[in-house]
Amino acid sequence: MTEIRKIVTLREVVFSELGVPATQPIVRAVGMAVIRNPFAGRRVADLRALFEGGAALGERIMPELVKLLSGPAVSYGKGALVGVDGEMEHGAACVHPMLGRPMRAGVGGGQAVISSNVKVAGAGASLDVPLGHKDEPWSFEHFDTITVSLADAPRPAEIVVVMAIADGGRLDNRCGSAPIR
Repeated sequence: MTEIRKIVTLREVVFSELGVPATQPIVRAVGMAVIRNPFAGRRVADLRALFEGGAALGERIMPELVKLLSGPAVSYGKGALVGVDGEMEHGAACVHPMLGRPMRAGVGGGQAVISSNVKVAGAGASLDVPLGHKDEPWSFEHFDTITVSLADAPRPAEIVVVMAIADGGRLDNRCGSAPIR
């Protein structure tokens, strides 16, 4: 079982960009779980405990995030901040092998890869969590980022596992919706 110190949720509502009002405000919801890193300070070959911990966090947090949106989730992203006694692979183990399934279940599907970012950092560090459309990987409108941080996490032997969803893309998109060839 993953030892959780705290869970933080955030709801951001975007009403305009550079004075251009949104046709409909865009809501982005983020869940951050601060967990103990059972492998801090040592290299371990079998990271299954973190795979399973990531899945359990997704099952716990995603239903709450979906409730924070004003409409159906259309984009998603994930990430992890690993305390300095850990390694990037510890964060990757939390977000890659098994977190995707509960995230996709929470948003009602999802054919596209869930973009992610992982880094090792001290308490208060920020993480840019990339967002992308859940079904259309080339939807430029949905290429977005939400930056998160917690003043007291990650502590050296902790991991902050982050899940983010949104009910819309960037406001005033002028980059099109598919690559120009």
